[in-house]
Amino acid sequence: MEYSFYDFLKLLGSLALFLYGMKIMSEGLQKFAGDRLRKILTAMTTNRVTGVLTGVLITALIQSSSATTVMVVSFVNAGLLTLSQSIGVIMGANIGTTVTAWIISALGFQVDIASFSLPLLAFGIPLLFSQKSTRKSIGEFIFGFSFLFMGLSLLKTNAPDLGENPEMLSFVQNYTDMGYLSILLFVAIGSVLTMIVQASAATMAITLIMCANGWISFELGAALVLGENIGTTITANLAALTGNTQSKRAALAHLVFNVFGVVWVLCLFTPFTEAISWFVDNVMKPQSEAVAVPYKLSAFHTTFNICNVLILIWFVPFIEKTVCALIPQKEQDEEYRLRFISGGLLSTAELSIVQARKEINLFAERTRKMFHFVDDLLHTKNENDFSKLFSRIEKYENISDSMEVEIANYLNMVSDGRLSSESKLQIRAMLREVTEIESIGDSCYNLARTINRKFKGNMDFTEKQYEHIRQMFQFTDEALVQMIRILEDDRHSVDVNQTFNIENEINNYRNQLKNQNILDVNNKEYDYQMGVYYMDIIAECEKLGDYVVNVVEASSDVKEKKAS
Repeated sequence: MEYSFYDFLKLLGSLALFLYGMKIMSEGLQKFAGDRLRKILTAMTTNRVTGVLTGVLITALIQSSSATTVMVVSFVNAGLLTLSQSIGVIMGANIGTTVTAWIISALGFQVDIASFSLPLLAFGIPLLFSQKSTRKSIGEFIFGFSFLFMGLSLLKTNAPDLGENPEMLSFVQNYTDMGYLSILLFVAIGSVLTMIVQASAATMAITLIMCANGWISFELGAALVLGENIGTTITANLAALTGNTQSKRAALAHLVFNVFGVVWVLCLFTPFTEAISWFVDNVMKPQSEAVAVPYKLSAFHTTFNICNVLILIWFVPFIEKTVCALIPQKEQDEEYRLRFISGGLLSTAELSIVQARKEINLFAERTRKMFHFVDDLLHTKNENDFSKLFSRIEKYENISDSMEVEIANYLNMVSDGRLSSESKLQIRAMLREVTEIESIGDSCYNLARTINRKFKGNMDFTEKQYEHIRQMFQFTDEALVQMIRILEDDRHSVDVNQTFNIENEINNYRNQLKNQNILDVNNKEYDYQMGVYYMDIIAECEKLGDYVVNVVEASSDVKEKKAS
């Protein structure tokens, strides 16, 4: 029997169905448990041991170590987890992912689970079209589960029979009879294959089928499994490319952990695989060799990761120091970029809101810092110092524009996911906050431009004008401080009315100074042009106060609705 190109396409289609099923199942679980996962991660990582257990639990639940590690990297990026905590969770994720292999071995090779797939789809379809998000997520999980095992069944069916295609067997055997070199070669193949597919579960399924069909021995299958452990780290490292220094370190720690494990197992490869083989044959006693081999591979995968964790859990501080030395902190590079979010780091939509919130709070703090630069600019007399400070404010204005766009784009990406009505409300409010905070940055820049025009005109304010501007700046700064407090207030303990009171003070003071300015110009206390610069500054401060009120209103409206 010839294995045609059409048969090969059917094999690829079967793999595609398996991968799609894995993706849908994992996403369904993540959406269902999204906020709970965040709470688990932040509450159960107090030490290395609980961190490991958390990683095991979450990965076993969502059936994807890549999803867990990417989630961990995003949490480190968001400041929700420390680097040390993340290493423990990543270690646990490596153990948790072995559950997938056991499920495939037990159900895929011993039970014909594919025969139940179609009836399961019948149960899943009403849930998939449900208006309730939790039911919809469960429906997605059922569909993913069904597709996964349908894909696995088709993979086994469409895999070439080497007994009827001896030329294919001879091709494989060309690379299986090279002793220890074959083991290293298959480690490399496993790494590359997992990097391409970006799903260790898929390559694990392929490995199980290859061993069960007699293509390769258990030992070479074990070598592929080792390679898969290296290859699976690529997902987190790709995700961390757009993240901050800490997230890059967390991703590198994952790679260091897995590479170290592969190295020591390769040194003890023969006794290690023989011990696993003896255990399965004599303790588990499988019914046939076709079932025994998948069990051996699953046992190897689990034992390898557990041993690796038991060895390296004592060296977490050392791993932390190593990755910190390899990826040093670049404060200047980090200062003016998004610290908590990045476009490439989306775990689940619900979780991403937390990251966006932290970034908006930082955005608000930076605009207040920009306002302080304006205050310094007003009192700078040295031309060189003035020029440097004005350039710095210009730089902050550009940063402010970029931050608005990047945060807004990120929130739009988040909104593409399925969200609860509460989360949709939050995102709308956050988009409004971002727009208004950027307008505050614009006002700061307008103030700086006015001061710059005054400076270049070789004119100066009177002492009385300086005093009035100082008082107006004080009111404005109080409004900014109050705004930041409200944005960071999770317990709804800050009184919103204080902001409105400050805004009234600003408005009344602006009106008072406006009337006084007309009198002062008429009395020749200063010329008309100085009066224009003076009132431009006062009016811009009042406008800035309006933007602050808009931010507070957007934030407090959501909090009131959540509380009610």
